[in-house]
Amino acid sequence: MAGSRLEKIGSIYSRTSGLIRSGALSWEDRPLWYDVYEAFPPKEEPKFDRPAPNMRLKTIFYKEDKARALFHQNNRQIGAGVLTNNTTKSLTQRFIETYEKLEEQTQGSESMESLYKQAIDMLNRERNTRQTSEGSEEVSLSNAFKKAQKTLVQQEDAPKINVKVSDIFKD
Repeated sequence: MAGSRLEKIGSIYSRTSGLIRSGALSWEDRPLWYDVYEAFPPKEEPKFDRPAPNMRLKTIFYKEDKARALFHQNNRQIGAGVLTNNTTKSLTQRFIETYEKLEEQTQGSESMESLYKQAIDMLNRERNTRQTSEGSEEVSLSNAFKKAQKTLVQQEDAPKINVKVSDIFKD
């Protein structure tokens, strides 16, 4: 039984316990979940033939989920964020904070769309003021493409220099 990989014969806990008792698996090599399972065993042993409980699952929505959904629905080009960066807030986090501030100020008297537009305008103004204070120019894909094209044209207009490697190393 302990060596069987068939899920119909015992539970994963009973098979792992059998492997440990038989010596096929050493106590030091036991899985991480084994100690947790022993400390907090389930009320009913999880087996393949146990019927699923008939219970209604709660839908969990947070207050800001509707605003987040509206933001990502209208801004699909944002892309992925860096989850390891705790120093700066993501664009979505800044939008939700701005949206919630506006919602508190209006006390829910305005529609989601008007609050969304106001929050986007505030974020754009914030970005523009940050860029002007840093002195950096706005970078977008189209601007970068135009700059690359200009440098290519400048390189084509430049005089061609014919240099051979063999000529450099002649004695």
